[in-house]
Amino acid sequence: MREKKMHWTSKGSALLLAGALLALPGPLTAPPAAAAPGPARTAAGPAEGPDPLDFAVVVDQSASLAEKDLARETEAAALLSQGEISDRSRAAVIGFGSSEKPGQSPVNEVCPLTVADAAGRERLSACVQQLGRRDAARMGPGTDFPAAIRQAVTRLTEGGAKTPAVPKVVFLLTDGKLDVADSPEYGTDRDTRQSNGARRLTEELARAKAAGVQIWPLGFGSEIDRSALTAMAEGGYRGACSAIPGSVPHMRVVGTSAEIDKALQETFAAARCARIAQGTVGKPPADLTVTIPPIATDGSLTVAKHDPKVRVTYYDPAGRKVPVRGEFDGSTFEVSGQDGPVEALRVKDPLPGRWRVHIEAPEGHRDREVAVRAIWQGRLRSDVTLDPASPRAGEKVTVQVRMQTRRGVVITDPRQLAGLTASAEVAGAGFEPFAFKLADDGRAPDAKAGDVRFTGTFTLPAGATGDLELVTRMAAPGITSDRRPVHAQRGPDVPVLTAGLVVDRVTVNPGGTVRGTLDVTNNDSAPHTLRIALQDQTPGAELAVAPTSVTATAGKSTRFSFTVTLAAGTALGELGGRVAVVDAGEGGTVLDTAFLDVLVVAPPTWWDRWWKAVTGGAAALLVLAVVAGIRIAAGRRRRDLTGTTLELRDDGRSLHSLTIRRGQSENGTFAFTVDEPYGEAPMLRGVHGTAASTAHVLRRTTSGELLLRPGGGNQVPVRAGEPVGLGEHELVVRGARVPAPRRSRGPRRPGRGTGSGGGTGRGTDPGTGPGSGLGPGPGSASGATGATDGSDTYDANF
Repeated sequence: MREKKMHWTSKGSALLLAGALLALPGPLTAPPAAAAPGPARTAAGPAEGPDPLDFAVVVDQSASLAEKDLARETEAAALLSQGEISDRSRAAVIGFGSSEKPGQSPVNEVCPLTVADAAGRERLSACVQQLGRRDAARMGPGTDFPAAIRQAVTRLTEGGAKTPAVPKVVFLLTDGKLDVADSPEYGTDRDTRQSNGARRLTEELARAKAAGVQIWPLGFGSEIDRSALTAMAEGGYRGACSAIPGSVPHMRVVGTSAEIDKALQETFAAARCARIAQGTVGKPPADLTVTIPPIATDGSLTVAKHDPKVRVTYYDPAGRKVPVRGEFDGSTFEVSGQDGPVEALRVKDPLPGRWRVHIEAPEGHRDREVAVRAIWQGRLRSDVTLDPASPRAGEKVTVQVRMQTRRGVVITDPRQLAGLTASAEVAGAGFEPFAFKLADDGRAPDAKAGDVRFTGTFTLPAGATGDLELVTRMAAPGITSDRRPVHAQRGPDVPVLTAGLVVDRVTVNPGGTVRGTLDVTNNDSAPHTLRIALQDQTPGAELAVAPTSVTATAGKSTRFSFTVTLAAGTALGELGGRVAVVDAGEGGTVLDTAFLDVLVVAPPTWWDRWWKAVTGGAAALLVLAVVAGIRIAAGRRRRDLTGTTLELRDDGRSLHSLTIRRGQSENGTFAFTVDEPYGEAPMLRGVHGTAASTAHVLRRTTSGELLLRPGGGNQVPVRAGEPVGLGEHELVVRGARVPAPRRSRGPRRPGRGTGSGGGTGRGTDPGTGPGSGLGPGPGSASGATGATDGSDTYDANF
């Protein structure tokens, strides 16, 4: 059998990640005899950090492992102290083989049980290196499971009275099966030794079960005895970290090194109710990343660097370099294992998000890949209300619980609590303790499914006579609750005081105010002074309630108003805490409580307040500008004289015509004169500049009416097609958009005379001679050069 095992040397690579089993960051259930917390814990209250545990990693050092496999075992075992997030845990490392001749021992306890605080983790990182030095003179090549389990149980249980509530766990890593055929202590021959070894293993497992020690076997390779590993898991103590399926000890077997990473992580999470976030892998120099979720309250970033020469720097999700020791931005940091093959950064209250791990190494030390992972657990604070707060015997009580982290972040995303189981236990004088379930399923009494408010009811037994204690328990993969007790008192059969608190569910700004009402009925014959107080406030919230006390008048029901004012520097987000009303004269009896359902948001900016008015005003101005522009453009179009033809006549005979072109009637005005060259017919000519002041002017108003001012005289109206006197001649306007004449008039024959501005020079403009106009005179077909289409051709007369 030993020769067969020697062929399995390559399987030792599967041990590389074995230590992940040991980095267990959460609580496990203690054995029944030690389940109740000790008096010191009751007096001081539950610790804020993760629950501790005592555990041992037991590593197979039989002859089936090559030297390189022993080195990988050393790296894996180093993870036990570096990944553990509770500084109150204790850990031991034990190698095992067999004892076959004098001077040999079946076990090699390289690290005694050591507290995994800052100094202890450094000690464990150093002593675990001894696993890589196997001494054949001091340890035989076989596989003595009974001796290995006996040594681990002994170390975990010695002095156990000092830590009765701390769970105890053994992780056994092996690549083979029971082999004590050559160990004399088991008998005189090989067959007898093997059968005695199997019987001894059963006895040691029974001893572990009686001592409350769990056994988690992990096998790899093809030589594994699956039935034996199953017997080990089922033979030890069957406790669990919670009621979550899979957290009860069980064996795991993987066949190849490619599978072992996933298997070890799943086993780790199942054993400790923790979670592992896998990060990236790379060779130095490189930036590796791993993500820590918002619900995490305690964690470790483990870096499997293999070579102590690799140097590691850690950056939080905000891109800031974090210290290797001390506090920074609400988190506490502690680095260990910097001079070993495995380094870790333990973080309390980590900032959620993607962390960056920068790795560097000198030349010659950059050939191996470095892996980073985050081991974390969310230890949540329970925020509990009872309704009524002081129940009577036989009365039905509603319990509502919501969770928040130590940073005061209220858990509002149900996905963060996926798989969570919730329950509560009630104890008190006069009745036996009992448990009941809490749910967030929207079924009565739960108000709304998925609002992360777990609700349940119980009826206070009729025999209850005094103080009550309620403890809530919540568990999910990687999540535990703080299990703080809530104390209450059994109320009188006929309540002297009844109170009802209502706090507005509002959205406010920092420095804002939340209103509430308190309704009180005082059935007593004397007045009662009640205090209004704030409880379980979000750290740093700085809330103030006013008034802090009111007086309930005897024999009356009274309503009081109160306010809760937020400090100007209150952080944005959902506000945690409760408002409680307390009877100051009855030993501080809590009459009622109400959650602060307040969302704090940033105050609105100037733009947030006025954007509607600004945009509405701008739109109105734009509309007015468009309307004005349209009206101006329309007015210009109505006044434009482009295309209008002026015809000069004499005794009904057309002398000359001129068509106004585009751009010649600025502001609806066109100035012109009548030139009378010697020996030729008069003709029309447009003018501008200073000459326009004495010329004839044709103007169109915005209403479309035409007005003619002859030679600086008075304006007279002009109608299309009707002649109007112009000195010695007549002027007819055609093609103009003017009001049509109401009746026909004959042409007026004004007295002869020269038109104002008429020149005596001879005209040279082509197409302006007699008969060139649009009138009935001869030659009218040829027309003037001024076309009636209003084109922008050059006109020498203008």
